[in-house]
Amino acid sequence: MIELFISTFATLFVVIDPPGCAPIFAGLTGGHSTAQARATALRAAGIATAILFAFALFGKGLLGALHIEMNAFRIAGGIMLFLIALEMVFEKRTQRREQRADQVRADPHEPHEDISVFPMAMPMIAGPGSIATVMLMMGQAQDSAQAGVVMAALALVMALTAGALVLARPIMALLGARVEAVVTRVLGVLLGALAVQYVIDGVRGVVGL
Repeated sequence: MIELFISTFATLFVVIDPPGCAPIFAGLTGGHSTAQARATALRAAGIATAILFAFALFGKGLLGALHIEMNAFRIAGGIMLFLIALEMVFEKRTQRREQRADQVRADPHEPHEDISVFPMAMPMIAGPGSIATVMLMMGQAQDSAQAGVVMAALALVMALTAGALVLARPIMALLGARVEAVVTRVLGVLLGALAVQYVIDGVRGVVGL
């Protein structure tokens, strides 16, 4: 159980990347008061948590309805996560997040001006990678107890994400852009290895090894 918790926590933490979300959030809320920024952070984390828990609880049923085997989803999810890992190592993911943030700042009167929904909750926190990861980890759970462990790990990661957003401004002042870039690259390498393992597990399941 402890190994499952640690594995799930590490994978979700790398994919959701709370340290990487913090600077984007700090930039988007530069004109907000401290109270407004805190409320927006908690709302974004709450919405993203609801989305991820929905996929954790009902994602497997969705795959069954679409007649998609879990091994096929492991392979597809592993490939997707590997692409995210490449983007993290070469800083493409950070650039894309910043571009989304710039779009929101450039169109302040658009319907999506509440950044807690877009772009923070989706797709920066509850994006394709995190959704796929949650469903993969739930697919590995063999009983309700293990499923509970996966959801506990998800809850902890989301709590840390909420904390990172709330403390985004002081965190950025403390760490700076260079430290963030190093952390992002290290996490990207780890995610790449995890993604390859997902593909290996999926291929083994298909060929019956």
